[in-house]
Amino acid sequence: MRDYWMVLPIIFPILAGACIPLFHFEKAAARRLYVGGVTLLNTALVFVILFVIRPQGYLMLLNMAGKLSISFHTDGAGCVFGTLVAVLWPIATCYAFEYMKHEGKENAFFTFYTMTYGITMGIAFAGNLMTLYLFYELLTFVTLPLVMHGMRRKGVFAGRRYVVYSVGGAAFAFIGIAFILTFGDSIDFVYGGVLNQTYTDVQVKLLRAAYVLTTFGFGVKAAIFPLHRWLPTASVAPTPVTALLHAAAVVNAGAFAIMRITYFSFGTDFLRGSLAQYIIMAASLVTILYGSAMALKEQHLKRRLAYSTISNLSYIIFGASLMTPAGLTGALTHMVVHSVVKITLFFCAGAVLYKTGQEYVQDLRGMGRRMPVTFSCFTIASAALTGVPPFPGFLSKWNLAEAALEAEKPMETAGSVVLLISSVLTAVYLFSAVFKACFPAKGLPEPVGERCEANAYMTVPLILLCILMVLLGVFARPLTNVLTTVAKGGGIL
Repeated sequence: MRDYWMVLPIIFPILAGACIPLFHFEKAAARRLYVGGVTLLNTALVFVILFVIRPQGYLMLLNMAGKLSISFHTDGAGCVFGTLVAVLWPIATCYAFEYMKHEGKENAFFTFYTMTYGITMGIAFAGNLMTLYLFYELLTFVTLPLVMHGMRRKGVFAGRRYVVYSVGGAAFAFIGIAFILTFGDSIDFVYGGVLNQTYTDVQVKLLRAAYVLTTFGFGVKAAIFPLHRWLPTASVAPTPVTALLHAAAVVNAGAFAIMRITYFSFGTDFLRGSLAQYIIMAASLVTILYGSAMALKEQHLKRRLAYSTISNLSYIIFGASLMTPAGLTGALTHMVVHSVVKITLFFCAGAVLYKTGQEYVQDLRGMGRRMPVTFSCFTIASAALTGVPPFPGFLSKWNLAEAALEAEKPMETAGSVVLLISSVLTAVYLFSAVFKACFPAKGLPEPVGERCEANAYMTVPLILLCILMVLLGVFARPLTNVLTTVAKGGGIL
C-alpha cells in the first residue's frame, strides 16, 4: 500500500496547477497563498515519501501490452533527482512571485509552472523507460507555454525552436525503447542494465548504434552539441522560466535520462570500451569546450549563462560516459552542484533585469554598489561554478577529473584536461562580469542611480541558495559518500 504514495507528488501539483484558471485569482496575495501552499505541501510529500515511508517496490499503474507499462519506483538515482527538485522548487516559486509582476498573465504562468513540478517528479520516480519517456514528452509540452509566455515575437520563435528540437529528439529516444523492448528482459530500470542475453555481432552493433541515437535524443534537452541551439534562444523567456529550464527541471531531465539508459537500461558492461561509448564521450568534450568558448564571447548576460549551462551539462554527460561508478558519482555530484549554482546565477541576472532593465555585461559597470546583495551572491556562485575551494564546484570537478584519470585511457585523460581548460574559461567569463559590476575601471564616470536592491521575494531566495552552496561545500564528504553509494546501485539512506 505504501508504494501508492509515490503517485501523490506527481498527481497533486498537476491537478492543483490545472485548477488555477478555475479560481480566477484576482488578488496576487490569494494566488501566492495557493501556489506557495501547493509547492510547499508537495515538497513535504516528497520528503516524507523518500525519507519516512521509503517505498521499495515497483508500482504499476497501467499495463498496456506485455512489457509496456506505466510504473514508478524510488531507487537511489531517482531519490537524488527528486530531492534536488523538491528543494529548489519552493525557492524558485518565491522568486517568481515578485518577478512575474512585470511579465503579466500570472495565472497562466503559475498554472503551467505548478504542473511542471509534478511532471518533473514523474521523471524522477519513473520505474521504467516507457514511464520516463512519457513524462519526458509531457515536460516538453507543459514548459512550451512558459517559454512562449507573453507571446512576443522572440518568445514565439524560441518556443517553436524548442518544440522542434525536443520532439525531434524524442523520436530518436523512442528508438531506445524499441530496442530495449526487443532485446531486453524488461524495460524496468535495473542497475547494470537489462540486456542479459547473448547476441550476434550484428545485433550488438545495432544495439550500440541504438544507444548512441537514444543518447542524442535525450541529449537534446541536455543541450549536447550540435543539438544545443534551442537553449540560448530560450533565454528570452522570463527569468523564472530560464532558471527552470537551465537548472531545476528540463536540462537535468535530459542528463538524468542519459544516466538512466546508460546504467539502468543498456548497461555499462555492454557499452564500455565500444565505439558507442567514445562517440558520446567525444561529443560531451566538444560541447564542454564549445559552450565555454561561446560563453566567453557572448555579451548578453542571460545568454552567457545559457552557454555556460550547455558546457556544464556535458560535464554530467562526460561523467556518465566514463561508465564507471566513479564516473556516475562525478556526474551526480555535478548535477546537484550545477543546479544550485546556476539557478543562483540566473536569479541574480533576473534581479538586475527586473530592477534596472540592463541585460548586457558591459552595462553592469558599478552595479555592485547599487545591488550589493545580488552581486555578492553572484560572486559566490561564480566562485562555486569555477571550482574555487571550498565551494562545491571544486568537489564535483575533482570527482569527475579523478574518475577520468582512474580509467588510464587516452580519451578519458584528455577529458580531465578539457575540464581544466573549461574551468579557466569559466573563471574568465563569470569574473569579468563580477569585476565590471564591483570594480569599474578608473577614469570612467560612475553610473548614476541610487541603491535599487530587489525586495525580499527575490533576495531571500538568493541568500538561501548561497547558504545551500556553502553547506554543500562544508559537507562535501557526506555528500560524496551518499552519491558514491547511489552510483554503485544503492539508496540514499
